[in-house]
Formats: sequence, C-alpha cells, structure tokens
Amino acid sequence: MNIYTRTGDSGETGLLGPQRVPKDDPRVQLLGEVDELNAFLGCAVSSASDSEIAEVVVAVQNTLFALGAEIAAIGSDRANSVPKITQKQVQELEQAIDRYSSQLPPLRRFILPSGTTCAAVLHIARAVCRRAERTAVALSRSYEINAFVLPYLNRLSDLLFVLARLANAKAGAADREWKP
Repeated sequence: MNIYTRTGDSGETGLLGPQRVPKDDPRVQLLGEVDELNAFLGCAVSSASDSEIAEVVVAVQNTLFALGAEIAAIGSDRANSVPKITQKQVQELEQAIDRYSSQLPPLRRFILPSGTTCAAVLHIARAVCRRAERTAVALSRSYEINAFVLPYLNRLSDLLFVLARLANAKAGAADREWKP
C-alpha cells in the first residue's frame, strides 16, 4: 500500500463519508490544528522526564484522535456512529487541572512560556490548542458541533498550561515571570 494516493492533488480531500471537500474547508482546518496539537503533544511526551505527565499527555492524545473522528464526521451520515467528546471528559480535565494546580505555587504575574524542553513544548501545544478552539468556534457558525467540543478544548489549554508549570516545578526550574 502506497502512502500517497494522488487523490488530494486537486486541492480536495475526503472526510468520513463519500463526499470530497476543499482542503480549506473549516472542518479540514480544525482537523489540521488538532493534528498539529497532537504532534506537539508527542514531542512533549518524548521530552518528559516525569512519567505521570507523560501518561496524562498520552491519554489526551488518544482523546484527540476521537475528537478528530468526530470533526471528520460532521455533516456526514456517519456523524452518529463515531465516539463523541463528553461532559465526563471535560470534568476529567477539570479534575486534573485542580489536582496539579494544588501542587504549584500561586501565580503572582504572567509567566513566560519557557523552562524545560517538555514545558516549552507544552506551552506551544497550549497555543495551538487555543488556535484550534478559535477555529472550532468559527466552525460552529457553519456546522452544528457537539456542545462539549469547545469546553474540552478550552479546559485542555488550561491543563497544558498547568502541566507546563508542573514539568518545570518537578525539574526544579522556576517559572519565569513577565517583567513589564
């Protein structure tokens, strides 16, 4: 089986279902951003010196694959047959944020995205997640999307911020505060 199909050479791609869509379709845009987010999370896992942080991030990566399937199914006859982001998954992110935030010193100022390689990559992933969230908002103007997609992405960016701080704390690297 070849990795190349040549079916996308004219600027169209397939989602779930038989239709072809332009590669600049908002669903394809969001899929690309979720894929980019997942790739940065893979970098974070490969640079994580803490196994707990790595496990949390790998669990998120698995959920993002399900989110991708959900996005790819929007507007197709397969929309009801793919796994959906749930309120439980949003709550799990909130619980993780609370658990890890309690292990960190309180923030007094904005912090610069920096520190260990793992923390820096988690900060990049957070920024990509915020972009994906904005794209999901735009997508929701054209398509009906699951009500838990936006809260999931919003909480995920918060979790990634907390995990970046945690990665620094566990490595003994202090947050670098913004100095106006």
